[in-house]
Amino acid sequence: MQNALQIVYLIPLLPLIGFLINGLGRKYLPKPVIGVVGSGVILASFILSVWVFMQVKGMPVPYIASYFNFISVGDLKIPFAFQVDQLSSLFLLIITGVGFLIHVYSTSYMHEEKAEHFGRYFSYLNLFIFFMLLLVMGANYVIMFIGWEGVGLCSYLLIGYWFKKTEYNKAANKAFIMNRIGDLAFLIAIFWIISRVGNVNFSDVFAVANGEVEFRKFSATDITVITLLLFIGATGKSAQIPLYTWLPDAMAGPTPVSALIHAATMVTAGIYMIARSNVLYSMSHITMDIVAYTGLATALLAATIALKQNDIKKVLAYSTVSQLGFMFLALGTGAYVAAVFHVMTHAFFKALLFLGSGSVIHAMSGEQDIRNMGGLSKKLKITFWTFVIGCIAIAGIPPFSGFFSKDAILLSAFVKSPLLYGVALFTALLTAFYMFRLLFITFTGTFRGTHEQAHHLHESPAGMTLPLIILAILSIIGGFVGVPEVFMHGGDRLGQFLAPVIKPNEMHHVSHSTEYLLMGLSTALVLVMIAAAWFKFRNYQRKEETGFGKVLENKWYVDELYDKIIVQPLHQLGGFFKSVFEVSVIDTLVNGVGKAVNYGSRQLRLLQSGQVGSYVLLMVLSMIVIFAVQFFIRK
Repeated sequence: MQNALQIVYLIPLLPLIGFLINGLGRKYLPKPVIGVVGSGVILASFILSVWVFMQVKGMPVPYIASYFNFISVGDLKIPFAFQVDQLSSLFLLIITGVGFLIHVYSTSYMHEEKAEHFGRYFSYLNLFIFFMLLLVMGANYVIMFIGWEGVGLCSYLLIGYWFKKTEYNKAANKAFIMNRIGDLAFLIAIFWIISRVGNVNFSDVFAVANGEVEFRKFSATDITVITLLLFIGATGKSAQIPLYTWLPDAMAGPTPVSALIHAATMVTAGIYMIARSNVLYSMSHITMDIVAYTGLATALLAATIALKQNDIKKVLAYSTVSQLGFMFLALGTGAYVAAVFHVMTHAFFKALLFLGSGSVIHAMSGEQDIRNMGGLSKKLKITFWTFVIGCIAIAGIPPFSGFFSKDAILLSAFVKSPLLYGVALFTALLTAFYMFRLLFITFTGTFRGTHEQAHHLHESPAGMTLPLIILAILSIIGGFVGVPEVFMHGGDRLGQFLAPVIKPNEMHHVSHSTEYLLMGLSTALVLVMIAAAWFKFRNYQRKEETGFGKVLENKWYVDELYDKIIVQPLHQLGGFFKSVFEVSVIDTLVNGVGKAVNYGSRQLRLLQSGQVGSYVLLMVLSMIVIFAVQFFIRK
């Protein structure tokens, strides 16, 4: 088996080759070739990922593929190595599988782009996948950090893909800068680990944490500080309070980019990092509580904002933030498997919803305001029914995929605290309400757009609808890999599969009757919320928001608050330093040097008079000076 796993390096290498081919050949290759190369390398990586997934099933220890010493300074040795185990193989399937569908979708969605820009787009997508694969395959925190930074760079390039629009560049800058805050904390955590362990290999770090190394150990303070720093890094990448505001603005990029970043890849990096570090987190109850309450607060805040958003992609963006909050809630309650499970199901239905929104935007000639839509189910039948499936899945109605993963998270919250469960359940109900609000306003009632838009309404081409159908099927059946014990003896196959990496949660188990009661309660309340959304929005008429609705429409004015307490003071501080320090000190010094050189050169120029007698005099005086200096030196 290990001999067979020696070619795992091909999984990230193939997207890198696709990036080089499309990037260097973007001015010369025709669009069909670019699309085939860009999608083909991801398909090949997916096939290899399936093969790896089959190989690691039941493997008791991870396979480490070490290629060379990436950093070698004194006793510090950090290898460029990949770790293949159950957790990484599952993420490989998600990244390459959903990534391939998004690539195929992009070949149709971006078909109007010029060949050069088409090639640039696909090269960015391939590079993004490469770095994401590097992140989940790294055998130590440094390789993970390289992939971590790489996806941040690629998200900047993809969000600002249409760089001629200033607001898109601002959105890209915002994402890049806010991620740097979390990345700095991640980097400090790496340095802290090096100072205590001597390297950053997962196996060595976790061995020290478990007390398996006699001469090295973590103190309780070390564990708490390291886990908190890693969590701050995760809040940036996975858009948690207070570093979540970049993600809704990231909708500036093309819709397939939104699906790629916000469904299966970049925003789940923080979930993967904490799940990978579960040994450390399980040792710090302080950090676990912070993770749980931060995730729950993020889920609730984003859900309330999504209630009043009118941009179809913004609703889905805040939905993503909210669902990520649910994943962090699971992590904070020790339900690591439930968090990973929700990453998988969320990848299916959220990619489906984003690509479905892209199909709507494509049909509406670029329109994204749902108030200007309505009645689209008659013209976009495939898009409508797949969107319905996505909404049912995210709402958590059995037996769709979101039901099983959401139920696992709610159960973990119930065991942890009734308060956590109550707030989480309320947030889940808000999720059902705002998603079906989006569905009913967009697809039911009468069309509210322009006559020109109505004339051009049509279903998307097969290149866009086929990925929708595949993702819809996955959204229906994807949850069955994690059917709980209450439904099937010997269930929770996902937990059993991940057991070598993630120890089973040792929380107190509830009775089957209680679990059935919780499932029935959540499902019944979700159906009530869907019915409420139907009666309220099936014949939607546009109206302006007032009162508290206006506050939610303006996202609790969090961006304005950040601007007031962070951005503006920094600008004022910068203006102060510019007027006091830059102008008075730096400019004076630099300009003074320039003026001194200029003045000195003007004076020296007088020596070049052109008179031979003056030159002879200077020569004689120079000789006298030389003789005098030599005389005094010898003395």
